[in-house]
Amino acid sequence: MFDGLKDKLSSFREDATEEVEEKAAEVEAEAEAEAEAEAETTEEPTTEESAEPDDGDDSDDDGPGRLKRAAAFATGRVIIEEGDLEDQLWDLEMALLDSDVEMSVAEEMLESIRESLIGETRAQVETTEELVTEALHDALLDVIAVGQFDFERRVREADKPVTIVFTGINGVGKTTTIAKLSRYFEERGLSTVMANGDTYRAGANEQITEHAETLGTEIITHEQGGDPAAVIYDAVEYAEANDVDVVLGDTAGRLHTSEDLMEQLSKIDRVVGPDMTLFVDEAVAGQDAVERAREFDDAAAIDGAVLTKADADSSGGAAISVAYVTGKPILFLGVGQGYDDLERFEPEELVDALLGDGED
Repeated sequence: MFDGLKDKLSSFREDATEEVEEKAAEVEAEAEAEAEAEAETTEEPTTEESAEPDDGDDSDDDGPGRLKRAAAFATGRVIIEEGDLEDQLWDLEMALLDSDVEMSVAEEMLESIRESLIGETRAQVETTEELVTEALHDALLDVIAVGQFDFERRVREADKPVTIVFTGINGVGKTTTIAKLSRYFEERGLSTVMANGDTYRAGANEQITEHAETLGTEIITHEQGGDPAAVIYDAVEYAEANDVDVVLGDTAGRLHTSEDLMEQLSKIDRVVGPDMTLFVDEAVAGQDAVERAREFDDAAAIDGAVLTKADADSSGGAAISVAYVTGKPILFLGVGQGYDDLERFEPEELVDALLGDGED
C-alpha cells in the first residue's frame, strides 16, 4: 500500500542525508586546510606589519559562518544552511505532486521540513539521516492527522441510536463500506440496522439487501423512487423501538453540482439530524478524491472520510491530502472486498510505514 510514495520519500531521505554530510565534510576539510596553512605561514610580525591596523574584516575568510559550521560538524553537530537542500526539496515537491498529493499539502510539508532542518545547529544524536527522517515524520503527521478523533468512543458514548449517513459519488463503494461497518460494530457488541436511502439507483435495494442478509442485519427499504429522508427516518424509528445502537444510512451517489440530490441530502439533515456524515471515495482516485472531499464538505459538512481500494493505491495522494484540505479526518481504509477488509486509519502507523519503520 502506497509503495510509490514510500519509494519517493526514501529517495529524498537518502539524497538529503548524502548532500548534508558531503557539504559539511567539505567545509570542515577546507577549514582544516586553511588552519594548517595559516599555522605554517605565521611568523613574528615585522615593524611594518605590526603597524598595520586590524580592521576586523573577515571577508577573506568567506565569513565566520563557514568556520562556525565546520567547527560544529567537527564536534558532532551539524548546521544545515538554506541552500543545502533546495535541489532535494524541489525533487521532493515534484515527487509529492506526482503522487497526487494536493499542492497546498505539498507546500505545507516542505515548509515544515525547512523549519525543522534549516538554520539551526542540531546535535547529531545518531546520524544525519535521523534528522531528515524526523523532519519528514513530523511534516507527514501534521497533514495526515488533522481532525482525528476516537471514532468508536464517540459512537459508544453518544445517545442511541447513533445515525451515520454516507455520501459520495456512485461506484466508490459506499454500500460495501456500510456493510463492512455493520460487521465492524457488531464485532464490538454494537447492533446495527441498514437503511437504503439510495432510492433512485436501479438495483440499489437488491445490493444492500444482499449484504444485510449475508450479515444477518436488519434492513429498511422503500420502493424505488421513494423519499430517502423517509427511509432513514423509518430506520431511526425502528432502531429506537428495538434498542438498536447504530443506524447506517446509504444515500444516492451524487456530485456537489447536482442540486436535486444535494437537496435530498439537506432534507435528510433536517428530518433525521444524523450524528455523523461520512464521505466515501476511492484512494486510487487521487486528486479527484481530494477535490470531491473538499466539495462535499463545502456542500454537506462531512465529519470524516473513508477511502476504499487503499490496498490498490501506490501513490497515497488522497490519504495524505484529504484530511488537510477538509479539516476532517480519514477514519477508515478499505483494503479489500471482504467484510473484514476495513482498517481503522492510524496516522502514526501510516507515517511509520511510509518511512520504513513499520509494516505496510
